Amino acid sequence: MLFCSNSALKNMMRLKFNLKAVILSLIGLGIGVTAIAQESPKEEDYFKIVRVPAPEGLLLEVGGLTMLPNGSLGVATRRGDVFIVENPTSARPYFRKFASGLHEVLGLVYEEGAFYSVQRGELTKMVDSNSDGKADVFETVASWPLSTHYHEYSFGPKIAADGAFIVTTNVAFGDQEWWRGESRVPYRGWTLKIHRDGTIEPYASGMRSPAGIGILDEEVFYTENQGDYIGSGGLWHLEKGDFSGHPAGLRWAELPNSPVKMTTAQFDKIVDPQKVKNEQGRFNKPENVVDEEFITMYEAKESLPSLKLPAVWLPHGIHGISNSEPLKIPENFLGPFGGQILIGDQGQSKIMRVMLEKINGQYQGASIDFRSNFQSGVLRMAFAPDQSLFVGETNRGWGSAGEANEGLQRLVWNRELPFEMRTVKAKPDGFEIEFTKPINKKSAEDLSSYVVESFIYKYFPVYGSPPVKQMTHEILGVEVSEDGMKVRLAINNLQQYHIHKISLPGVRELNDSHQLVHEDAYYTLNQIPGGEKMVIKPRVVVPSSPEKSTSAVNPKPKVESASKSLASARAIPSELEIKALLSKNTCTACHNATKKQVGPAYVDVAKRKYTAEKIVELIHNPKPENWPDYATPMPPMPQVSKEDAMKIALWINSLSK
Repeated sequence: MLFCSNSALKNMMRLKFNLKAVILSLIGLGIGVTAIAQESPKEEDYFKIVRVPAPEGLLLEVGGLTMLPNGSLGVATRRGDVFIVENPTSARPYFRKFASGLHEVLGLVYEEGAFYSVQRGELTKMVDSNSDGKADVFETVASWPLSTHYHEYSFGPKIAADGAFIVTTNVAFGDQEWWRGESRVPYRGWTLKIHRDGTIEPYASGMRSPAGIGILDEEVFYTENQGDYIGSGGLWHLEKGDFSGHPAGLRWAELPNSPVKMTTAQFDKIVDPQKVKNEQGRFNKPENVVDEEFITMYEAKESLPSLKLPAVWLPHGIHGISNSEPLKIPENFLGPFGGQILIGDQGQSKIMRVMLEKINGQYQGASIDFRSNFQSGVLRMAFAPDQSLFVGETNRGWGSAGEANEGLQRLVWNRELPFEMRTVKAKPDGFEIEFTKPINKKSAEDLSSYVVESFIYKYFPVYGSPPVKQMTHEILGVEVSEDGMKVRLAINNLQQYHIHKISLPGVRELNDSHQLVHEDAYYTLNQIPGGEKMVIKPRVVVPSSPEKSTSAVNPKPKVESASKSLASARAIPSELEIKALLSKNTCTACHNATKKQVGPAYVDVAKRKYTAEKIVELIHNPKPENWPDYATPMPPMPQVSKEDAMKIALWINSLSK
């Protein structure tokens, strides 16, 4: 409301105060207020997505972003152009083309009057030597081999603490084994350190599709995408000589200057490559088998000590499907989130928030959703001096949750404090959660306000992995701090190396009884810290009356005819039910009912006239070859129950009617 009289304003304030007083009184009396409290705010109520106006007809498939000292924004595009955007936060920014003709630029930095970008096979320096606003000097700082395979992207650079450039390289894929990542030329699937004199120093291997590099507190990190040998995306901390999981680059580990000492033969001895030929002499594509014996990455590490586990797993379909650049939030930016890490995702067109801690010398931490609904795939980010965040986007034709193919947008915080989990930290018997606002202690002391589950992924050459070793943990106890800003949870049977999903559906904010903006955090527990465990107070259990006890233990069975039961099982779910099912099983990460996204639209699946039973089979073990026009294969989803899968299948087939 832009205009309001003084008297009207006073009346509004008085009304707000009275409502707040009523709510506080009801809380004090132990009376629920959910029904009368305002609806809990969402992420979009705090962080607004603003379009950055670009010249008409300009396609901004952004591959790189960097801020210049004068407040201008450097933008590199996948199509090979570099722009300088003057007054980028204004309503009328000015785009000036600085360079063109580059090859798939996927990174950009500015330093002392020069831009540095990584093209497919080289690190390039660009300088405007005659001050006419355009680059006229293009210098190859360093170059590396290419085999011309389309998937041989290169990412970067980022400038390391010692002043060297950090670059990551993608693998190619096989001809006959089209699903298997290959390193056809030296140092594909590697992280490289490029010194100022152009010397290339191999730094680490094990990369598959390392789309995002980050120098975080002067250390090297990168994000990886789900695929063969990579059960889900994640954030890795890299030190020289590390091997982060994908074996293709090990082909070059025996070169004289390699810091990685593992060989392909050593790796294949521990992790079965599943190279099996059929009767025609062609390799079979490895498939997920539900009841097979499997190895996890942490179990493989027992025999392969140089294998580096991710600092934070980003669960596939939940916290992205194509993770991109990690970016540290400056300490004085975004209020309570300063110093934490933002990670973009191309497929889901969103950004997650990550908080790290170091336990026993190893990084680990939690990931939480931050902001979704960008217009295209989030690839690059850069903070402006006014604390807004520039977001560079492209889907490269692969599809994304956003409806556009490209974009440059800006995320603007309204300076209001959202009710969120600020941090999640590991304890010897559970977790400690700090909030951005005080919590209602009655809600926080209720053990039923929390749910903790854990899982991990298989380590094998299948594309992606379903969650395995799933477990629900009993909440043993909770302690709430005096100021209401923290809770400590003790849970039964912590699982080292596993992802712990920590849900807080029942915790409420003190003043307005709001729910958390994001109720779920996913903590990767690489190390369980030492220290004192919580003293668990015995709970008082009030016995029920004999009558109630008997009826509860031995309820009278319902009699339902077999035909009615069968009809119920084949009923098409309601709109509300199917929405919940698709969300619960992460289907919406890749699919939309009516439009092509990362995967085909459900209406297009319906046109195939599969039986419901066949769709259930394809959910559990997809056949990417059935959809050759989609670049991202669907991973196996055996974790979707047969009951849920059948309901989804029946609903899909109903779309063709």
